[in-house]
Amino acid sequence: MNARQYLTKISREAIIKLYPEWITQNSSKELKGVPILKPKEKSFGDYSIGIAMQIAKERKQNPEQVAEDLKEALSKDDEFFDYFDLAQVVAPGFINFYLSKQYLWKIGQEVLRRGSHFGNLNIGEKQKIQVEFVSANPTGPLTIGNGRGGPYGDVLANIFQKAGYQVRKAYYINDYGNQILALGHSVLKDNEAKYTGEYIDKLHQELSYYNGDAYKIGKRAAKIILEKSIKPTLKKLNIQFDEWFSETTLYKTKEVDKTIALLKQKGFLYEKDGATWFKSTEFGDERDRVIIKSDGTKTYLAGDIAYHYYKFKKQKFNKVIDIWGADHFGDVPGLRAGVEALGYQGKLEIILLQFVTIMKDGKPMKMSKRLGTAITLDDLLDELPADVIRFFFLEKSSDTHLNFDMNLAKEQSEKNPVYYIQYAYARINSLLSKNNGKLKNAKELSPLTKSKELDLLKQISYFPEIIEDIAKDKQVQHLTQYVLDLAATFHIFYNDCYVLVDDEPLRQARLSLVKATQIVLKNTLDILGISAPKKM
Repeated sequence: MNARQYLTKISREAIIKLYPEWITQNSSKELKGVPILKPKEKSFGDYSIGIAMQIAKERKQNPEQVAEDLKEALSKDDEFFDYFDLAQVVAPGFINFYLSKQYLWKIGQEVLRRGSHFGNLNIGEKQKIQVEFVSANPTGPLTIGNGRGGPYGDVLANIFQKAGYQVRKAYYINDYGNQILALGHSVLKDNEAKYTGEYIDKLHQELSYYNGDAYKIGKRAAKIILEKSIKPTLKKLNIQFDEWFSETTLYKTKEVDKTIALLKQKGFLYEKDGATWFKSTEFGDERDRVIIKSDGTKTYLAGDIAYHYYKFKKQKFNKVIDIWGADHFGDVPGLRAGVEALGYQGKLEIILLQFVTIMKDGKPMKMSKRLGTAITLDDLLDELPADVIRFFFLEKSSDTHLNFDMNLAKEQSEKNPVYYIQYAYARINSLLSKNNGKLKNAKELSPLTKSKELDLLKQISYFPEIIEDIAKDKQVQHLTQYVLDLAATFHIFYNDCYVLVDDEPLRQARLSLVKATQIVLKNTLDILGISAPKKM
């Protein structure tokens, strides 16, 4: 149990014991959790709770007195001083907690003992979860708009894996319907052409022998784009999928027809204006949705609902997370309604990623070498390493527009966050190699008492918390900030504390701290899908 988990546990127990009527008045027989804060100012401790102010307000008491009563109850727990040196009440009613050196030494030892397994959690309890991401139509090269979902989905899936879920990464191939027909016409370069660019010119030359069957040409072109463009691009970006699922399969196996029949059987379909409609308003949608058009063709929504029914019914996922571009926000209510109508309420989560703008010299870049319009991922990969692209795509919240600074991304100095982090790892490797990589007494960390040593141990100790938080709130950008903070804390420690001192116990303790930092840096970079170079 880490310090935050322990503090959550004993705070809950203390509140239930001291203020049972407050819990009853708040319509809850059970207090599920107490918000644990992390103060921005070091002087305010390592953790803080402010629930005393909420309790005091409703009980019409002095919040500082409530905080004092809570602090006294917490401090009496048998294990309290195994984790904390001090608990302190400050106005207007916060309780601040200061981690003990003994706890931090114990964390350092745990890192050295567990290695790559440090940070592994069991909050997922082996539940099956699918993360579907990118899933761009195979009608052209991946653009930066498609690309943002790649690192985000990949890292989120890695987080779930670390948190104890059984994870599958999936790419849904939209190789059926109107976009494939439009691709075929584009390759033919006829009056119904939609897509343009260098890749269309090459496909036109390659597939000219098909003699005018637009749909067949579109199918063949989509397969070529998938195999020769999309898959290689994602591989260069260090992204691998467990499953590539073809939309066509849903029609070949009649899954779409079976799903429509089931919706009809449940009474969720009706006929109007020659079309078949889904009663999605019964599930919170603002309007009903067409499932079968008046010409008999099935809508994209029909296939999407069928695919998700397949995920839950046949693949037996406990939860599915779809990661889409923000331009698909209008499709979310219909699909959610379809999943709920089939009996899987609460099992689908859809995350929308906002747009990306590539900035160079303070101005947006718009032109692609390959398309003449939107910038492709391959354009970006021609200019930058995959490590840099991944990190920069992950730095902002999914609901925030991302300005990608090309000038900063090309920097090979400490201004570039990727360089800064990787340099910390390389510096650690150099230090350890001077000691032949051997630690004589890796378990003895008690000589570490300086503030910069303890700060680094604290930063290391937060790693499992970051994994837990992201598994719950999906805010992947917190991991990039964490690894930046870890690298910065290490650089400060390195400049303040000479490692290879003559004092042998201190030398071994500092080398052990350096080794623990290396382990957590590597664990974090592995989740981010970013390399950890031994030399720079």
